[in-house]
Parts: sequence; structure tokens; C-alpha cells
Amino acid sequence: MSYRPVELRSRIDQVRKELRPIELRDVEWLRPGSNDPGYYDISVVPLFGAPGDLIGVGVSFVDVTRYRRVRDELTYANTELERAYEELQSLNEELETTNEELQSTNEELETTNEELETMNEELQSTNDELQGINEELRGRTEELDQTNSFLGTVLRSLGSAVIVLTEDLRVRVWSPGAEDLWGLRPDEAESRDILALDIGLPAADIAPWLRGVLIGTGDNSTSTMSLSALNRRGKTVDLRVAASPMRSEEGTISGLILVIDQTAAG
Repeated sequence: MSYRPVELRSRIDQVRKELRPIELRDVEWLRPGSNDPGYYDISVVPLFGAPGDLIGVGVSFVDVTRYRRVRDELTYANTELERAYEELQSLNEELETTNEELQSTNEELETTNEELETMNEELQSTNDELQGINEELRGRTEELDQTNSFLGTVLRSLGSAVIVLTEDLRVRVWSPGAEDLWGLRPDEAESRDILALDIGLPAADIAPWLRGVLIGTGDNSTSTMSLSALNRRGKTVDLRVAASPMRSEEGTISGLILVIDQTAAG
């Protein structure tokens, strides 16, 4: 643990000496037996029993692999769009050159004037279509940039525990808020039945309610439920759970989105 995925001894010594936290971002870790590296944000913070009384150093690991992959995919998409735009721009310049050559040939060959005028009109139409494609690509690039910015804002701003479930109540998305509440990492929770997770949720109470939302009347309204559960420390907490049906483009319910907020500590 002192050197994987990053050397921690010197950081711990630095925190103990300077009495201030150290943040390490996007630390890559290739786990044994895995071909895909994970990425983690690591915090090394001093722990005080009283002001100025250092009693230890805390080290926390936050798995940001999902967000890193989303960011890499968006970067790759932007690169591909830029490359396509450059190719279209080059083709447009080549077509403009060809158009000039055809106009010169039209002046020299009076006998084929009508044919060259027709060809020139076709090339002009192609040029207009390419310019339209250029404009569409510019618009899509701007939309992708806005989506990228919005996604980054959402990921940074989420405070509630957010869980996305499939139709059979298996976990698809496990947010940092859920990890903080119950201590389970996303890779420990995702693809598992939420009712089978040992996180202190009263499965007997919540199961009928969740299935009821899945087979609801067809509206998009959010259903809420208040319940008591155990947090990662084994303490009872009061929770407010909001369940919203997740619908496909055809309008069928394909899962649930749970937003969980702690209302009071037990």
C-alpha cells in the first residue's frame, strides 16, 4: 500500500511535517490480472484530535476511471471531428481549383461551352453541399463541446447519492455519493442486484416500491419514500429516496434513477 498505485511514504511524511493535505489527481493503477488501468484521485490529509494536535494521517482513494474514460472518449471524438473538417476543407479547396480550371477551359473551348457550363453548375452544387456539411460539422462540434462542459459540471456538482438501476434492479451506475454513504466502490456494486447488496437498506420495504415504480401507470412522475438504513459506519440514518422511471426513446421504462439524500443522523 505504501507504493501502489503511487509512492505514499514521502507524501505522508510531508503532510505530517507541513500539516496540510496533498491531492494527487488521475493516478494510474494497473491491478494484477487486469489489462485495463484504473485511475484514482488520492487525498492525503492530516487528522487532528484537537487544534494543532496531529493524531494521524488519512489516505483516501476515489475511483475516477469512468470519468477519465468519458473524457478520453470525448477528446477522441473532438479529434475525429477536427480531422474530418480539415479533410472537407482540403476537398473544398481542390474543388474550387478544379472550378477555376474548368472556367478557363470554357473560355478556350467555345464548341463545348454548354457542356462546360453544365459541369460548372454541378461542381457549384457540390461545393454548396460541402459548405453545408462544413457548417453542420461546426455545429456538431459546438454541441459536443457544450455536452462535454455540461457533463463535467454535473460530475463535479453531484452531492446526492445517485444510483441507476436496470429493469431487474441491477446497478448500472453507482455515484461517488453512494460510495461515500455505504462504502462500496462502483466496481463492487455495479451489475449486482441492489436488494442483495449488504449496505443496510431494508430490502423487504423497498423492493415492492421499486417494482411498483417500474410497472407504473406510464407517467414520468417521481415517487419518493422515506426510510431508515445503516451507513458505512453501521449507524442508522434517515434517508429520502426519490425514484424516477428511465424511459427509452420508444417510451418504455428501461430502468430506474434513484436520488438518495440523508435527512438526519440516527
